[in-house]
Amino acid sequence: MFSHIVVGSNDLAKSKAFYDAVFTAMGGQPGGQMGSRLVYSHKGNNFMVSTPINGEPACHANGGTIGFTMDSPEQAKAWHDAGVAAGGTSCEDPPGLREMGPAKMYLAYLRDPDGNKLCGFARPA
Repeated sequence: MFSHIVVGSNDLAKSKAFYDAVFTAMGGQPGGQMGSRLVYSHKGNNFMVSTPINGEPACHANGGTIGFTMDSPEQAKAWHDAGVAAGGTSCEDPPGLREMGPAKMYLAYLRDPDGNKLCGFARPA
């Protein structure tokens, strides 16, 4: 439902190591660099990491989350673990099954090296 998502970074090399790890863990490819942006494409969606165009420091959105669809709870857990190993920080509750009324979902949350909150989302079988 979106054309693309862009998050800011103060250190593209650190961001590339992190995002290459999490995109590879979910079956994607390492990012390509286009000027001051990293570009990731996976399953028809585009995600970019950029130094801010206005020259100000990058910062994360309080209350914002970017969710990535995973194929399975196991892939979401592997994605989370790859992110932590590549410099991210686990946040929210530990990865696991959440029940919201009749809806059941597996969620894994982490923050990238610049503090952006990400979620690995999978529906259990």
